[in-house]
Amino acid sequence: MVGRIYSGALHTEHLYDALEELRLLFAARFVTLILHVADAEDVALMLVAGNQEVEGRVALFKYFPSDTPLARLPVDKVYCIEDLMSMTEWENSRYYREYARPSDVYHVMGADLATQSGIIGFRVARAHGLPAFSANDKALCTRLLPHLRCSLDFHDLLDRRESMGNLYSEAVNRLSVASMVLDEAGHVLQLNSVARTLLERADGLKMVGSRLEASYPSDNRELYRFIRYAAESRASLGSEPVSAALSIARPSGQVGLGVVIEPIRNSGWVEGQGLPVVMIYVRDAMGGVQMSSELAQQLFNFTPAETTLALQLANGLSLEEAAEKLGITRNTGRAHLRSIFAKTGIKRQAELVKVLLNSIVSLGLGQVVELEKRPVPVIIQPEQRFTPDE
Repeated sequence: MVGRIYSGALHTEHLYDALEELRLLFAARFVTLILHVADAEDVALMLVAGNQEVEGRVALFKYFPSDTPLARLPVDKVYCIEDLMSMTEWENSRYYREYARPSDVYHVMGADLATQSGIIGFRVARAHGLPAFSANDKALCTRLLPHLRCSLDFHDLLDRRESMGNLYSEAVNRLSVASMVLDEAGHVLQLNSVARTLLERADGLKMVGSRLEASYPSDNRELYRFIRYAAESRASLGSEPVSAALSIARPSGQVGLGVVIEPIRNSGWVEGQGLPVVMIYVRDAMGGVQMSSELAQQLFNFTPAETTLALQLANGLSLEEAAEKLGITRNTGRAHLRSIFAKTGIKRQAELVKVLLNSIVSLGLGQVVELEKRPVPVIIQPEQRFTPDE
């Protein structure tokens, strides 16, 4: 049981499996984690074992803290309904009448866990006709609480690290930089979308099986010489990691790919094959720059037509080439450009390109959402409560 609880730190599905095991262990109808209570809304984010409609998923439920007997209790201590009121008082309470009884919940045991991210409610509910939770049940629950709290802390830590990693990866994507993680043999373990597109073109760098290779043998030898060098510097504990840079020729004849190879620091705890050894960054000088047209309009007050022209210029086209690509006359393009200059306060096309490339336009490819138009969370089954307490 303890092992299942700790495996829940790795993934929400594993955490749900642990709750399901706890539900069977305590002969319960529901086992619930109340993960977050909204400040302004009568809703809470919960993970519920025993509710088939949202099985294995974190979901929003209607939640009224003032109604439940197990709200605002001392943390990290197990309570049952009988510890707080008589069963007659429980049966006459609004919570029991309106929420517990319709969900076939009679006996409730739970605790509030003080985790690093805040208070998380843990609730176990038994149906009518089953015996009340015994002293042994409470003792077992008390012994399991520290493990559950530790698992939730690990889960939160891993989620935060994954979120930060995704943010950094997305930032690299938006800067049009290909990134790849390789093992000591050159097998690609991880890559971003820019790298995937670059390798699919196979113009300079390509995938042979799962292995990264350059198009020309001489470049490939140089590439792997640098990979081995980076791997060796990684293995030298206490030394500063050494980066290497090289240019990879392209069969298309276009400007070579710029490649930077950096070792991934080794903690020294894990050794073996197939481990992340080097990070490779690749920049295609001929590749287009990804920019958000919505963000450009918002930042510079461009019209849609001005935005489209400005982004084409930022990607290296001349005014004539951009006008032809957009299907407008040269005079119309010049009129748009004059308006762009007036709005940005610059006078030359080269300055415009510099302003756009150095602005945050390339970092905001997602949809721009105005504050007053933020999406409202969907409440699953708003009038029915599947948890016996909070």
